[in-house]
Amino acid sequence: MRTLLKVLAVLLLLAGCSAPGHREGGPVTLRFQSLAWQQESVAANRELVEEWNATHTDVKVEYVQGSWDSVHDQLLTSFEGGEAPDVVHDASDDLADFAYGGYLADLRGLLPGRLKSDIPSSSWGTATFGTGVYGVPFLQEPRVLIANSDRLRAAKVRIPTPGHPWSWEEFRQVARRLSGPGRYGVAWPLKEPVSATLNLSLSAGGRLFHRDADGKTVVRFTDGDAVVPRTLHDQVAVDHSAPASTLGSGGADTLPGFFAGRYAMVPLGFSYRQQIVQQAPEGFHWEVLPAPAGAAGLIQGVSPQTLSVSADCPHKKEAVAFIDFLLRPRNMVRLALGDWMLPTGTRALKDPALHTTKYGWATGTALAARLRPAPAQSVRGYPEWKDKVATPAYQEYYSGAIGLAELRSRLEDDGNLVLARYQR
Repeated sequence: MRTLLKVLAVLLLLAGCSAPGHREGGPVTLRFQSLAWQQESVAANRELVEEWNATHTDVKVEYVQGSWDSVHDQLLTSFEGGEAPDVVHDASDDLADFAYGGYLADLRGLLPGRLKSDIPSSSWGTATFGTGVYGVPFLQEPRVLIANSDRLRAAKVRIPTPGHPWSWEEFRQVARRLSGPGRYGVAWPLKEPVSATLNLSLSAGGRLFHRDADGKTVVRFTDGDAVVPRTLHDQVAVDHSAPASTLGSGGADTLPGFFAGRYAMVPLGFSYRQQIVQQAPEGFHWEVLPAPAGAAGLIQGVSPQTLSVSADCPHKKEAVAFIDFLLRPRNMVRLALGDWMLPTGTRALKDPALHTTKYGWATGTALAARLRPAPAQSVRGYPEWKDKVATPAYQEYYSGAIGLAELRSRLEDDGNLVLARYQR
């Protein structure tokens, strides 16, 4: 009997050592799900995983390809099913529900000092929920104006710079001057109108989300929140300097019309430059301009790409060590160049490759200090609010179906009913 008990004890001990993520008799294995999709970016991520594996015999990383198109639902399913990747690539505006839901590890006691000090506090704020830090922000992209250089100079408009940008009113005037029969000054691709509107509205002092006396998040549509939506609406419905036909389009959908001279400018994320370089016809001249500035200057909201650790990961220290390797300054520059975005790290931002005038890198890098956490960053229930309330409301306002008063009413009244369910 005593012998049987000893055997059982040994079996239980062995079972306890066979934790998920650890191969029997072999190294720890971590699953890293990357959302890289551009060829250069996928290559950079895979190369870094190979470099890690070549220099770490005790911790091996498996590269798993994910997709931005389905990441929220895919992660939610994998978290609830206990099959989540150990290292999670996502965007900071998608983390709130996962963080509050207990699916992500709080990284505060795990992050190395080098990484904490190299990334500015404003960036860390995008991944902070409550008192915990649930992701490492590493890539960010300002929204910029991609402009047809020949059209700008033919119209003899002032060329804006980060030091002297257009105001929203001047931008509206320029768009009118660049318009003519069959041609528009600007095309707004607003298939996803909410993040673009909210992030650009920071420049005019708009925040939309506020804390009430009880500390709960409420929607309040102020004068600052109206500047950007009114400008877009008036360009489409009043000035006719922007076509209504692109309002339901994605950014890439506007590029053929841009190359054909139908649109003089297109507001796009900084990373779209890669597609423009690849697709622009020979002899087409384009440049990167800063987005318009409001009362708060060139400030705009961003939702950086993040790397998080699953709460169920049995090897959190090893997972964070891998993240720290990926985000060494030299490696962060490689990831930024591969994705045509900006790194969050201060040392990486100093790299000469990010300060060249070619392809507008210098203009984008000059905007890095003006980037702030997106207004919806820590709002619980934001995905539902965005999908059910804000997206249809903004789409109808921009198309002229409703007025500004109705937009305000729906964002506030309907929106607060949604948010209240997440704050009981």
